[in-house]
Amino acid sequence: MENRFIHPFDPIINANTRILFLGSFPSIASFEQAFYYAHPRNAFWPIIEEIFDVKLENNGAKKTFCLEKGIGLWDVIASCERSNSSDTNLKNCTPNDFKQLLHEYPNIRALGFTGKKSYDLFQKYFKELEVEKILLPSTSPAHAAMKREEKLNIYKIFLDGYLAV
Repeated sequence: MENRFIHPFDPIINANTRILFLGSFPSIASFEQAFYYAHPRNAFWPIIEEIFDVKLENNGAKKTFCLEKGIGLWDVIASCERSNSSDTNLKNCTPNDFKQLLHEYPNIRALGFTGKKSYDLFQKYFKELEVEKILLPSTSPAHAAMKREEKLNIYKIFLDGYLAV
């Protein structure tokens, strides 16, 4: 049985945001913790911590860090039907309003998609938007085909290119 879910939290973004990481839709673990990339085996936060040589102890520290560094977080999908956390399970998706978001935050230089599903969904709804779109490897524990070190290097190159880390 699939249920309709509405995205449970706001984007992390401000006027300083230069890059916006985009997932598809929050996992069940992220719903429970009301924060991005909250699954304990998701590599997103460990990768960010290693690149910047920081330890982000809680959601408040993660949010503050991102906003200070010019990093934004959001998801492509505003609502959908699903029965589990898998991206392959997302159905009847309604996207977030990226035309409005990019208008409100003109300093965003690039969108970094944290997996193929988010990239594909964005292209489906917003292909015409003129903003740099970079497909990054998924940090999800379900994407084990690529080693963590490889993912870390790709994320570092992306961040260096748009934030001058």
